[in-house]
Amino acid sequence: DGKIYDAYVIYPKNPNNEANFVEYFVYQLMPDILENKCGYKLCIYGRDVYPGEDTASAIEKRMQKSRRLIILLTPQLINCKEYAYDQHIALYNALIQNDIKVILLEMEPIGTYEKLQESLRFIIKQQGTVKWKEQHTVHPQSSNSKFWKQVRYHMPLRLRSS
Repeated sequence: DGKIYDAYVIYPKNPNNEANFVEYFVYQLMPDILENKCGYKLCIYGRDVYPGEDTASAIEKRMQKSRRLIILLTPQLINCKEYAYDQHIALYNALIQNDIKVILLEMEPIGTYEKLQESLRFIIKQQGTVKWKEQHTVHPQSSNSKFWKQVRYHMPLRLRSS
């Protein structure tokens, strides 16, 4: 299908550059479970988009070469008045062009979805979210936890290479 990545990961960038759980999750846990243990290939901004590249076109190209979009829902994402460029492009591709499936990971209880942008609320109404719960932090490396099984359910089928 011409795709290079199984999923493009969108997460709220931390403006004050302090380490937080979401970045640990994106740069450590997701690659460990989904790439190392399950054989998927992820595209993560900051790891797979290189310095000096035109950010906007690099993001668009990487998304076009991805089979899924994984969006991490957090309070920072919801309270952010300016939506990140990658989120705009992702939701446009998912909803308007209908050419990519979205996996929403609810990293913290969000409660009401009223503050979310309408396009995200639409996707949640269509398919729901995969919720990260506190008990997952006890054994986050277990690819057999309910959370990771749900994520894998939404991921594309792995093609066996012979």
